[in-house]
Amino acid sequence: MSEHAVTVLISRNVRAGCEADFERVTSALMQAASGFEGYLGAQLVHPGDDPEVEDAMYHIVLAFDSQAHLDGWHDSPERIRGLAATAPFIEGGDPRIKPVSGLGLWFRSAQLSPPRWKVAVVSWLGICPTVYGLFLLTGDLLKSWHLLPRTVLLTLAVVIVMTWVVAPQLTRLLRPWLFATRPAPKTAVSRRPPPADK
Repeated sequence: MSEHAVTVLISRNVRAGCEADFERVTSALMQAASGFEGYLGAQLVHPGDDPEVEDAMYHIVLAFDSQAHLDGWHDSPERIRGLAATAPFIEGGDPRIKPVSGLGLWFRSAQLSPPRWKVAVVSWLGICPTVYGLFLLTGDLLKSWHLLPRTVLLTLAVVIVMTWVVAPQLTRLLRPWLFATRPAPKTAVSRRPPPADK
């Protein structure tokens, strides 16, 4: 079982005219998730939030500090009731659920998004020593290789080490600084209780 933070992306097609109801029950569902052990954060992404992407679906990003805690939420009665509440407002069958991996995982696993310049600083702090260390370790072994295959191997190694070793440790260590001052974005889920039905 993974001991690292895990993030999933849940995508839903919402019936026309039911957007407000879907957002209301989804906010309540995500509020319920916040009470579970290991919860790190959640974010509701509306269609059109990214003007460069043509996407009519709603997306929910949900993060827990371990796979075990995510499974605890996934199998809970609260989640089952929440999904039943959203059912009248969605089209299609079961939701599309997929894990979010790569460097983006570590910067989207909280409700607040750090400024880009902080993300750049943390990325450089991880990439620079990682590349230097890999050059030291593989320099003699790969010196007879052509430039292209050597570059392919080294960049692949950097991505693997950054994604599963360096990035999660750096983000965990620097989290207070990363998320210190930036206000919550409009798409972030509020910790306040959802408005009551009229």
